[in-house]
Amino acid sequence: MARTSETREPLIHLSKRSSIHPLKAWMIRLAAVALGLALCGLVAFLLIERLRANPGRIGEFYYTFIKGSFSTSRKIWKYLKNLSILLCIALALTPAFRMRFWNIGGEGQTLVGVLGCIAVAFYLGGKIPEWLLLILMLLAALVCGAAWGLIPALFKARWNTNETLFTLMMNYVATYLVAFFLEVWVTNGSGTLPKQKFGKLPTVGGQAYLLIILIVLALTVCLYIYLNYTKHGYEISVVGESVRTAQYVGINDKKVVIRTMLLSGALCGLAGYLIGAGLDQSITTESAGGQGFTAIMVSWLGKFNPAAMVLTAGLIQLLNQGAAQISQDFDVSGALPNVIVGIILFFIIGCEFFINYEVHFRGAKQKAGKEAVK
Repeated sequence: MARTSETREPLIHLSKRSSIHPLKAWMIRLAAVALGLALCGLVAFLLIERLRANPGRIGEFYYTFIKGSFSTSRKIWKYLKNLSILLCIALALTPAFRMRFWNIGGEGQTLVGVLGCIAVAFYLGGKIPEWLLLILMLLAALVCGAAWGLIPALFKARWNTNETLFTLMMNYVATYLVAFFLEVWVTNGSGTLPKQKFGKLPTVGGQAYLLIILIVLALTVCLYIYLNYTKHGYEISVVGESVRTAQYVGINDKKVVIRTMLLSGALCGLAGYLIGAGLDQSITTESAGGQGFTAIMVSWLGKFNPAAMVLTAGLIQLLNQGAAQISQDFDVSGALPNVIVGIILFFIIGCEFFINYEVHFRGAKQKAGKEAVK
């Protein structure tokens, strides 16, 4: 007697969502942050001796995240300053990302922007009026950043090279280029360039960082308008959706790639200018501070939307300063706060899966089928 084989449905079935209500998407993200914080509290309880001895102080652990950024006016301004620089680099990467040109070179493009800015201050500081020096520093930063973005764009347009690897490698080239100039400029062998006496952005309203914040705020508004309400922004979106479609409707995709990467690199150069002229007045191989890589996460979590990126940049900077405060208040190794930030970011990134896909369980599906038959 022949056996009839019965095909069983898998226990879990995934289906891609066609759409999701924005409110529901943000609720999923908030739930992910809450779960991440809960797990961080458990990890802190297990690893921090003061919390094990007094579990009632777990609330102090969570309060530290807020305390690290908002407990004093100095910390608030530091938070806004760091948020602005991070957001500026993220905004710079966003036009390329919308075009599906994966520009991983924000770190290097920002670093050469700092280099161009400081080079002008080094050679011309004190020899020309301060206002003219600041303008030339800005132009040098924009040109250097744009040139660093143009190189991979030309290779992509001409030979279809892999932009991810190309821009990543350009970061290392930028680092060694800065190291070379430091060898030239610093003759005592220390490798540390003293703060330049000239080429400092002016103080506005008695606050050293207010001008930087206002510049980045204006850039956020301008880039939002550029990407959503201009012809260039439309062409970027079409090329990002499909190169063939862009070619079909008469858009020169190679021209769009080159133009967009010039813009992306120039905006990274602007971030370099804000670092060089607004903050450090010097340069090291670590002037960008890894923010070029963190900015990738800011842009991606913000769905390449400049308005949403203000929130994602704010969250990541809150976690960074809160983690530093935890290390100080609880006297723990600097590695533990990094682990805590990593856990929360892991939950935030992982929640995107549930925003893009819907999970179906076998029992629920069969029950729905039976009710449909009735």
